[in-house]
Formats: sequence, structure tokens, C-alpha cells
Amino acid sequence: MPELTASTREAARRLGVSDTAIHKAERAGRIAREADGQWDIDKTRRRLTETADPARSPLASGAGAEGTPFARLKVAQLALKVEAQRLSLDETKRRLVDVTEANAALDEIGSTMRDALLNWPARVSGLIAAEISVEPSASKTSGIDPHLLQTILQSHINDLLTEAADRFDPAGLGGDRSPQP
Repeated sequence: MPELTASTREAARRLGVSDTAIHKAERAGRIAREADGQWDIDKTRRRLTETADPARSPLASGAGAEGTPFARLKVAQLALKVEAQRLSLDETKRRLVDVTEANAALDEIGSTMRDALLNWPARVSGLIAAEISVEPSASKTSGIDPHLLQTILQSHINDLLTEAADRFDPAGLGGDRSPQP
């Protein structure tokens, strides 16, 4: 049989707190009377213990105070505050980068690399042809035409870039990229 009392002062005396503490907890919604208007002492003690601030309440200072929901919430609140301060410090020290700035930098790097790869065959085809003893005015019987070498290199570079673009930006995610002939 639960221990019940109709008096707020009597409930406070049995719980070891002031009647003002009972009134404040009731107004805050931490505790409530039974349907018949009486205080269930055990239920009220349990609710006060679960919701009490361990630093302020004599009810929460027991051995299990660290395990109360209120104490766990305070620890979680402190952890979030520390994380927010760490992020603020990282932002101040420029350890964090804005996503749009990072994407713009990556786009710039990617465009530069793509342009360098696309221009590479025109720059090196003459050198490669010279290394394999092909002269620019050579006839078809003496070897490969430097222009043909450049065209083949360009085709392979385009294939490489298309493959890389498909790997990093699958169809349907990026822009409207139509296949090249």
C-alpha cells in the first residue's frame, strides 16, 4: 500500500525538503499529485530524485545521483558546450573550411588538371615522335605522323578524363554531361 498524504507540508517533511520545494517542483511539472489530490510519497521521492539537480538537491546527493536522468542531461549538456567551444576555436584558427569554399577550390584544381591533361598531347607529341625517330616531314613508309600521334594521345586522354568524371560524378548526380562521340 503506497504511503499517501493530503498535506503538502507533511509530504515535504517525509521527503526531507521544504514545502516551497514541493510547490516549485509541482509548478515546474516535475512532480504531480495523485488523481485524488494526495501525495504518493514514494512516487514523489522517485520523481524528485530523477529530476533533481545533484548540486542543489539533498535528494539527488545519494550514491546514485550520477545515474539520475537530470545528471545525465547535465553531462550531455556540458559535452555539447565543450564541442561547440572546440568548433568555435577550430573556426577561429581557420582549421575549418566552408563547404562552398572547399568545393570551389576543388573545382578550380580539377579544371586546372583537366586543362593540363587536354593540352599535354599537343605539347609532347612532337617530342615523342622525335624520340622514336619520326620526322615531321616523314613519309608514310618511315613511321608515324606526329599529328596522328597527337590525335591518338588526345583520344586516350579524353577517355581517361571521361572515366574519371564518371567515377567521381556518376550519371544523374552532376551536371548534364552528354557522351562525347
